[in-house]
Amino acid sequence: MLDEAIHSLPRAWGMPPASGRLRRLPEDFEVWEIPLQQPDGTGEHVWLRIRKREENTLHVAEQLARFAAVPLRDVGYAGLKDRQAVTEQWFSVRIPGRDAPPWEALHSDTLTVLEHARHSRKLRRGTLRGNRFRICIRDVRGDRAAVEQRLRMIAGHGVPNYFGEQRFGRDGGNLRTADRLFDNPRRRMSRNQRSLALSAARAFLFNRVLSRRVTDAVWNRAIAGDAMQLAGCRSFFVAGTVDAGLSARVESRDIHPTGPLHGKGESPVQGACRELESAILSGYGGWLRGLEAAGLGQERRALRLIVSGLEWRWADDGDLVLAFSLPAGCYATGVLRELVSA
Repeated sequence: MLDEAIHSLPRAWGMPPASGRLRRLPEDFEVWEIPLQQPDGTGEHVWLRIRKREENTLHVAEQLARFAAVPLRDVGYAGLKDRQAVTEQWFSVRIPGRDAPPWEALHSDTLTVLEHARHSRKLRRGTLRGNRFRICIRDVRGDRAAVEQRLRMIAGHGVPNYFGEQRFGRDGGNLRTADRLFDNPRRRMSRNQRSLALSAARAFLFNRVLSRRVTDAVWNRAIAGDAMQLAGCRSFFVAGTVDAGLSARVESRDIHPTGPLHGKGESPVQGACRELESAILSGYGGWLRGLEAAGLGQERRALRLIVSGLEWRWADDGDLVLAFSLPAGCYATGVLRELVSA
């Protein structure tokens, strides 16, 4: 099932023009969070900007909880970050009515507290503007001119906004957990396991819809009845018909067609778009019902991912170094799979 979820998904711009090695070292994949807000200096929560190397976000959260002697539920973060990487991200720890511990004592070869400040609120999932990436692709084999042409195509037109394999867990474990949960909704599992399973199931179904639209060459075009998302926000409107004005807005990247994040309630799409999505998802009735029963509401996600500030340079040894930014919840793997085969 994981192969269907990410590895065998169709590419928008054809086979990659080169091959290369990814993540030979953690420093080959660097990520910096672009925060939505900064701590205000007062309150019962402490926000910490942490640089970590080969550390899982959840493991760091557990370390913070133990160190501060608070329940894990009192630790917050905006998003999960890759373990095989060097990343900077914010965490929050609720410490009401007492002094914070000496955070510098947490420093190790894999974790550094860069700054900390008080804030009035816990850091919630999704409270993030985006992420900035620096990625080194080593031992690149392929025609440089073709690689740079592909990079210009990606910069100008974007890539399919697939969920990356991280969403599905190691060897697709989150999808198997979703299967067990939908077979027996009363099955005992932790809140975190349940959340990861539901998110993975929604992501899998979204990827199925997006992959079909990539195959049909309409992932970056509107079709009748599409829910069109305004760039830079989650607001959308339903396009009953597609005219020249709407197509021009899509071409200018002002609006994007969307795919479903399934849940309870009526799907907002109409006409040809509803028929297409219903046909694609008809074989997943158990999962659709399970997501509805879990209480999740209908949401939409852009099918197209715009890559901001894409820059590249060739190192003296032939390695290719990329830098770019993505909105929160989007995956660098969606960019890399259009450029190189590992």
